[in-house]
Amino acid sequence: MDQNIFREYDIRGIVGPQLTDETVAVLGRAIGTFFNSNGARRVAVGFDARESSPRFCELLTRGFNESGLDVVLVGRVPTPVLYHTVFTRDVDGGVMITGSHNPADHNGFKICLGKQTLFGSQIQEIKRIALANDFARGAGKVETIEVLAAYEKDIVSKIEIGTRKIKAVVDGGNGMGGVTAVPVYKALGVGLVELFTEPDSDFPNHHPDPTVTENLQDCVAAVRETGADLGIAFDGDGDRIGVVDETGRIIWGDELMVLLSREILKERPGATIIAEVKCSRNLFEDIARHGGTPLMWKAGHSLIKAKMKETQAALAGEMSGHIFFADKFYGFDDATYAGARVLEILSKTDKKLSELLSDLPETFSTPELRVDCPDEKKFDVVAAIAGEFAATNEVITIDGARIVFEHGWGLVRASNTQAILVLRFEADTAENLAKIRSTVEAAVDRRLA
Repeated sequence: MDQNIFREYDIRGIVGPQLTDETVAVLGRAIGTFFNSNGARRVAVGFDARESSPRFCELLTRGFNESGLDVVLVGRVPTPVLYHTVFTRDVDGGVMITGSHNPADHNGFKICLGKQTLFGSQIQEIKRIALANDFARGAGKVETIEVLAAYEKDIVSKIEIGTRKIKAVVDGGNGMGGVTAVPVYKALGVGLVELFTEPDSDFPNHHPDPTVTENLQDCVAAVRETGADLGIAFDGDGDRIGVVDETGRIIWGDELMVLLSREILKERPGATIIAEVKCSRNLFEDIARHGGTPLMWKAGHSLIKAKMKETQAALAGEMSGHIFFADKFYGFDDATYAGARVLEILSKTDKKLSELLSDLPETFSTPELRVDCPDEKKFDVVAAIAGEFAATNEVITIDGARIVFEHGWGLVRASNTQAILVLRFEADTAENLAKIRSTVEAAVDRRLA
């Protein structure tokens, strides 16, 4: 078994070289044993549209049954529908079989014990069980239930659309997002222009990752051509969102959080709102300016969900488009629901989406920059960078090193999933951005030499 499949937030790899039928069968027994030892007896299982997913579902179900677990099959659904099942049905946890936004030949498993998504030491415990062949034994049952209609009805019931008629482009990227977004938004009375909303495991039109500019170009073009009020794009399993305003400009995760947090803070003054370390200074300052309590935290959907529960935060978000609502919702990341909240805001104002964010100070930033760095060295490099700059600058070490400069900031963090360092920079002018970037990159280069 390739041990690299055990990641920080999930278990995933390439189908064939890393995820063979034999490996998935062992994982079924190992995850089942983990559930069993933690008091879970009945778990929900869903899967995405990938070619390998139905087979992996069968293998996982068999392994769970052999570990003494009863399995509730929810079929082919977006990841948030599996989460919704865990929160609303009589189950002790769940597993979503999905490759998320990764290429077509990838797949993986997102695991919930109770209502909490596993990460870190819990994933490592499953690895230990798998490698030791130390499995629980039993004979569980299988039940199949239909959950999509109940999910869609629940989402629609939580949204109050105003009087303005909205027209939206929905780009499913041939992933799972369109499965729920189209019926939910139609039920809300939104006029839709549909792009690639039918699931297709080959992703024939563009890759389903809305954090990559080129993947949003079809959505941008359709918004401009049809005069839509906005575009909403989804990743492969429907838990991450990308938004395009009426001019075709991409609204990244932190700007989207500004829009959503302002609305929540009107009703919940003082609410805690969490954003990860790659987010703009604008977001944290805007939350405070509108009476909220901003909290910077680590990147990673499992980590953020745990922090939300601890702090009772109303909202959380990442640059990647994971948006988590505990306000009128369950606290998990759901792109269909996040999109519905944006539609709700727009339907109650005569302002265009671009106008709702036009008061934000202009900033200049880089995308995420990736620098190769060996796994065994990456955390030491980040620690050294933090120590070097701490002598002259404020350094936030919540997740990597976010170095604060007078006119901006620079981030150096070790990826939890790859042998790379992730860098990002932001400043008030292009010139200051270049200065900050060159200063920090020079320090990184010295450590990697």
